[in-house]
Amino acid sequence: MIRCENMRSLIFEPFSGAAGDMILASLIGLGADRERVRETIESAVDVSVTVGSVSKRGIGAVDVKIHVPHETHSRSYCELTDVIKNAELHAAVERSALGVFAIMAEAESRIHGLPLDELHFHEVGQKDALADVIGSCFAVHEIAADAILCTPANVGGGKVKAAHGMMSVPAPATLEILRQSGLLFYGSGTRELLTPTGAALLAYFAKPVENIPRGRVISVGYGAGDADTEDPNVLRTILMEVQDTLSRDTIEVLETNVDDVTGEVLGNLFDILLSAGARDVTIIPATMKKGRTGHIIKVITKPQDSDHVARVLMKETGTLGVRVIPTRHRYVADRRMEKVTLSIRGEEFGVAVKIAQDKCGEILHMSAEYEDCRRVAGIARVPLKEVIRRVEEEAWERFA
Repeated sequence: MIRCENMRSLIFEPFSGAAGDMILASLIGLGADRERVRETIESAVDVSVTVGSVSKRGIGAVDVKIHVPHETHSRSYCELTDVIKNAELHAAVERSALGVFAIMAEAESRIHGLPLDELHFHEVGQKDALADVIGSCFAVHEIAADAILCTPANVGGGKVKAAHGMMSVPAPATLEILRQSGLLFYGSGTRELLTPTGAALLAYFAKPVENIPRGRVISVGYGAGDADTEDPNVLRTILMEVQDTLSRDTIEVLETNVDDVTGEVLGNLFDILLSAGARDVTIIPATMKKGRTGHIIKVITKPQDSDHVARVLMKETGTLGVRVIPTRHRYVADRRMEKVTLSIRGEEFGVAVKIAQDKCGEILHMSAEYEDCRRVAGIARVPLKEVIRRVEEEAWERFA
């Protein structure tokens, strides 16, 4: 188990966007061995790599250039994965590079409505993109952080020329990657700042966070982009020992009072709001003005879902106003699902278990999934509370 006080976090700060070469350069600036990175790229792809330095609005940054002697035709997704698999990379680097291109392929597949085996890459299938991805994956694994985080990314603004014609920033593939990954982003500027390759690398490796966590900075790297912008076109990465042992996310609490809603409507409201995007729903009995009985409805939701959830709340209850109570953030446990096998009277049942843990991997709580336990209780004719107890005991014995 990782000791919390020694937990190292790699943090990407794409306040001026991110591209594959910027990510690679920032990781070299952070401490990745530039010679080993260069050798890995050049042994895998027919390119040459130079690593230098440049000033971006007074900020000294690492500048990586990928020199392509000649370019081939656009590659299919299968051809591209073959290049990576035949490059004799370390297993972890190969797995990551394939994962990054899978994110891009799934985005392109959805945009074009084509299956993966019919996809051809143009911009992102070329040798410089392969070099950026392979080099970045190698550098990330060499730095070997315990956690990787990414603050909101600036996608830029204006329009970008794509295979489809002129499109608003972010480009379709970038926007689809952002949608699939849940990375936080905003738009500022007059040109494209976040590329599909940059977005895919961040999506594969990093967990989105609103702010940098508390901790002690170990090192800082700046990777130069190609653009000349009003603000420094650099990607900053930070390696730090974090003090926060719990993850954070941002929520809003929606609240309204009702005094003329039936119990049947209130009972149905839970499922309706959860289906609309609410994270939790609480209904509290209350005494309203003039002594009338009523209820206070509280709903936890993500900020991007608040408008839709509030609209559903109004339609279902008839309330004319919904208060929004913003929160700076909340602490949340990281969660994962596992499965245990329960044996009852010679018959075996698989039951899912939700495991909550902190960033260091220390288990905080385990809970058996209710629907699985109810199913087992019905089939085996055992009290539900007994099934839950046995499942959680088995989980603690196996996973703690």
